[in-house]
Amino acid sequence: MRVCAAPPYAVADRAASSCDARWRPHDLLRLRRLPVFDDEPAWVRDAFARAPYAVVRRALAADDVIAIGVRGAERAQRYGTWAHAGDVLNVVPPEALILATPLSGRSALPPFVALAHLVAQQTDANSPLSQFAWGPTGSAGFELATQVPAVTGSSDLDLLIRTPEPLSPHIAAALLEQLQTLATQTAIRVDAQLETPAGGVALAEWAARKPRVMARHARGPQLLADPWASAEEGRI
Repeated sequence: MRVCAAPPYAVADRAASSCDARWRPHDLLRLRRLPVFDDEPAWVRDAFARAPYAVVRRALAADDVIAIGVRGAERAQRYGTWAHAGDVLNVVPPEALILATPLSGRSALPPFVALAHLVAQQTDANSPLSQFAWGPTGSAGFELATQVPAVTGSSDLDLLIRTPEPLSPHIAAALLEQLQTLATQTAIRVDAQLETPAGGVALAEWAARKPRVMARHARGPQLLADPWASAEEGRI
């Protein structure tokens, strides 16, 4: 996030902060209201009026407080802020969006074309991605969930792949090859993140068999040899 509001709880409460399992990073939340914080960007109120949704971001929060991100109309308009659990009207995870229909006249935009290709491959047992729960994030996911235009002709397709169990580098490489082939066919960048027990890990990093990969967690980023292990070593 380019800008982030201060937490709406005392710093001393930080030790009691936790991650609420009701919402996960990249889930889109439809909100009843958006609390106002000091020094919020001027565009935030208009953006929320246009689409009363926010994305769950990776940050610890006090009980019944959710770390969220608000998306504006421009690429630079990203605001990290906070919502109250009681204001959540609906939760839309990325995997709920793979069969969502783009707005009329927008299905020809490259991210939606690429997404349609992946959805068509879901019934193919030889498709590596078909073995996982996955879905679009970023601008494509936001537009599909809110039905408010967010994708442009130069947008990437961002994906989240749920991997609660250990993923072999061999299968990761097959996933990466599938997505790279799609990117070549549709002439856009396809970026995939693995959701592991240790946090978000770039598919390309894990497939490259690096000795350690960056895992982005609410408690902070870590360099880990195995994102599916419980060890806390390697924190940065």
